[in-house]
Amino acid sequence: MTRANDLDSAKAQQTKAPTDVNIEEQYVVLTDKQATTVKVEAVEQRSFRTLKNAVGSIDFNQNMLVQSFTPNPGRIVDTKFNVGDEVKKGDTLFTIDSPDLLQAESGLLAAAGVLELQTRTLTRVKQLLKTGGGAQKDVDQATSDQQTAEGNYKAGRDAVRIFGKTDAEIDRIVADRKVDSILVVPSPISGRIIARNAAPGLYVQPGNAPAPYTLADISTMWMVANVIETDAPDYKIGQPVEVRVPAYPDDVFRGRVTTLGLNIDPSSHRQLVRSVIDDPDHKLRAGMLARFTIETEPPKVSTSIPIDAVVREGDGTMTVWVTTDGRRFNRRSVKIGMEQDGRRQILDGLAAGEKVVTTGAIYLSNKFANAATG
Repeated sequence: MTRANDLDSAKAQQTKAPTDVNIEEQYVVLTDKQATTVKVEAVEQRSFRTLKNAVGSIDFNQNMLVQSFTPNPGRIVDTKFNVGDEVKKGDTLFTIDSPDLLQAESGLLAAAGVLELQTRTLTRVKQLLKTGGGAQKDVDQATSDQQTAEGNYKAGRDAVRIFGKTDAEIDRIVADRKVDSILVVPSPISGRIIARNAAPGLYVQPGNAPAPYTLADISTMWMVANVIETDAPDYKIGQPVEVRVPAYPDDVFRGRVTTLGLNIDPSSHRQLVRSVIDDPDHKLRAGMLARFTIETEPPKVSTSIPIDAVVREGDGTMTVWVTTDGRRFNRRSVKIGMEQDGRRQILDGLAAGEKVVTTGAIYLSNKFANAATG
């Protein structure tokens, strides 16, 4: 609160001042009617937190961001999700027609056919040996061939299993003697689709950018800010953070500082401060404007009064009006500190329990000023 005030000539004009204002002793006396227009509150002890504030933006937690590539080359057959969709781990993102899978399944069917043939051959030569129409060497050779075929068949199953096929699916391929070259690419995590470059007919290869899908676990997000150089020493890894965004003015998102920039930007003289923010309801969006508050020191208990009780004089002096009876109000200079939750920290000039004017402080200051300059 500000007002023009000139006290230099006040004492010289003391005799001209009204009897209800005393410039020399710095007080104002109100009538009963006037006193009803002011509100008085007691000075209280309150806890004040040492806070730092900064503006930044929300971003995806890059440590929880995954690019989903095809494990094998092929042409995309179908896509299941679009940007913004939420998926569960294991959900099918897209399918491809994989020549490698086709080759592996064809090899499996060939190995299965050979194994079946060698098994029948071994059974036959064993039967001939029992009836005296065969030789032991034929049984030994058939046994060796059958074992080789069995090993090739197992290797064929393993080759198909690498593509993500289950044993039940492999058994069905063998039983039906029918290959299935469609390869399913599942989601590696639960999260939200934040980028899609997949389209039916597109040929894709392992690791080739851009990834067909990019996903992010959005249960946590980043809040990225660049703080002024002089505040940099106040920030520490692990400090709790309160974040607010204009889109949800009544919500407070909480997290902790995880990263401090190693360098000060030479052009802006600011340091990077990055925090991981919990967002279980998935409200935050990358790019949102955000403001964070960090408590850099433990709370301190101090004398406090409502903000309205402090009047800023024209020369910058901070004053309050103190009363004991609700009629006489003494003008007193104070040293102020932090402002929080509608209250002002008083570092010097008041004691707990004293009573100060809140509503009406400006009125008293104007009345005093008019008397001083009149």
